[in-house]
Amino acid sequence: MYDAIIIGSGPNGLAAAIALAQKGLSVKVFEAAATVGGGTRTQELTLPGFHHDVCSAIHPMAVGSPFLKTLPLEQYGLEWIHPAYPLAHPLDDEPAVIMHRSLNDTIQELGADARAYHALFAPYIEHWEELAPELLSPLNSLPSHPLLMSKFGLRALRSAEGLADTWFQTKRAKALFAGLAAHSILPLDQISTSAIGLVLGIIGHKIGWPLPKGGSHKITKALAAHFESLGGEIETEAKIETLRELPQAKVILFGNTPKQILRIAGNQLPDSYAHKLRSFKYGAGVFKIDIALGGPIPWKDERCGQAGTVHLGGTLHEIVQSERQIGQGVCPQKPYVLLTQQSMFDSSRAPVGKHTVWAYCHVPNGSTQDMTEPILRQIERFAPGFRDLMLDYHTMNTSAMEAYNPNYIGGDINGGRQDITQLFTRPAGLLNPYNIPGTSMFICSSSTPPGGGVHGMCGYHAAQAALKYLGTKQG
Repeated sequence: MYDAIIIGSGPNGLAAAIALAQKGLSVKVFEAAATVGGGTRTQELTLPGFHHDVCSAIHPMAVGSPFLKTLPLEQYGLEWIHPAYPLAHPLDDEPAVIMHRSLNDTIQELGADARAYHALFAPYIEHWEELAPELLSPLNSLPSHPLLMSKFGLRALRSAEGLADTWFQTKRAKALFAGLAAHSILPLDQISTSAIGLVLGIIGHKIGWPLPKGGSHKITKALAAHFESLGGEIETEAKIETLRELPQAKVILFGNTPKQILRIAGNQLPDSYAHKLRSFKYGAGVFKIDIALGGPIPWKDERCGQAGTVHLGGTLHEIVQSERQIGQGVCPQKPYVLLTQQSMFDSSRAPVGKHTVWAYCHVPNGSTQDMTEPILRQIERFAPGFRDLMLDYHTMNTSAMEAYNPNYIGGDINGGRQDITQLFTRPAGLLNPYNIPGTSMFICSSSTPPGGGVHGMCGYHAAQAALKYLGTKQG
């Protein structure tokens, strides 16, 4: 008998496994794929020698994670690269807006909105170490810093469109904030979308938006190696269809979303809880394209070539419109595109003189529409001649995303819709979101707080809930 079994070896599953193994528990992880990784794997998707991140690419939350930063992952080959600029947001007929690591350098980009941008971000950048554990925790305890949290909440629990329109005057500042907030994968007129923009901006200035040298797979390879050094076991190519396939264990942790948990655990879930899981809402999906290039992207504004991430969407109004269309079930013809260019900073990603491009846009959940042309048009809009450099490309629609990672239901990379109804109480609206009531089973996936992102905090908190349960039972 094991003390704990975990299904899934993504960042959350491995974080949970490590947190349990650190306490001396016997832990085994089962992974359906041939390698660990979940949403953090790197493959040659186009041509030989071009190494593309299949899912996640840029990882500010991994470096800023209160749990992951305590682990000696650098001992297992994890090395972070910081581009010259975390983010660039090009605009038509004027210089791009650059988000620098330095807050003071960033406000120089914003003209009349310099003071407003500083006032919006500075208090939280200064206190990120206190704020991070609060923001990346479930709402089942009183905050340790109530004044700081309440001040943040007044701004975070607003729509991104509303905050940007009332807080800023200039097109540049509004566009920059819209691009940050659109990572929420929600229409920007919805409450709480500003929270995502604030958090990503704070981290960008406090920590940066780094990428792992050699590819995103380096993160989970390092986590797996550390887990095994603690005595943990990992079995790959082991797809779990029912609980009967598992060895005996005191607790089971699911690194899965509600749909899969219902399939695996079935009639062993309390009826009322199963009903809540069936009511769980999945969010919009993504369409992704990876490109092998014969040279660097020919940006109109050359500074964009020094940014790890580039947001292609134009103005606040354009981004609001494209994300609203997705909420209405329509694929936009001028989508908001997230693009990264890791090979500009990591020579291991492509042959000498060649480059990789990673890009995706949001689409309605389950959409099968090919968004290759709309994405390429948006890139070409800010980088004329881009198509002439393309050597090969590889696309993944929502079905391909789900086939690659079963947690991406309908192409939803966040483990569920992160609107105000599910942001803090996912997946079932319970005070303890990790424990399945009346059972020794727990959920450690991004379908629990604090939600999507490579930070491992869902797994960490689930492990704490399991440890508390085991302490109670053993006592």
